[in-house]
Amino acid sequence: MSCHDFAFEAIDGGPLPLADFAGKPVLVVNTASECGYTPQYAELQSLWQRYRDRGLVVLGVPSNDFGAQEPGDEAAIRSFCAANYQVDFPMTTRVQVVGENAHPFYHFLVEEIGEAAAPRWNFHKYLIAPDGSLADIWPSKVGPLDVEIVQAIEILLPTG
Repeated sequence: MSCHDFAFEAIDGGPLPLADFAGKPVLVVNTASECGYTPQYAELQSLWQRYRDRGLVVLGVPSNDFGAQEPGDEAAIRSFCAANYQVDFPMTTRVQVVGENAHPFYHFLVEEIGEAAAPRWNFHKYLIAPDGSLADIWPSKVGPLDVEIVQAIEILLPTG
């Protein structure tokens, strides 16, 4: 199995299979609208704008698992992100990312790598390589524009 074997539902409806992003690096981030890390939406949007033409996909995965900091429904989440951070990268419906009822993608990561792969808070980041393998993981405190993340993304992007 690989990360490409999983699918989410798009925030606007319809399936959002990770296999659709095969051949591209994908930064998957569990997000929340009422978190101290919520301003990271601006950096995620910046990454998306900078690298999308070279193949990067930024995927926001709203979750209410930590501190109940994503209480809104999909319409409220979409509206908040667009109005406050001009987010236009793909986003999923709100899902659980930890616990028994976590989305299968998150269960897979924990099974493959161990408990260290489980998100500890909102804005935990996973970089999926173009082949569907997990390239790297960063905790919430590491911002999306941190040099470590940017370099890891650039390595996975096609040159030229």
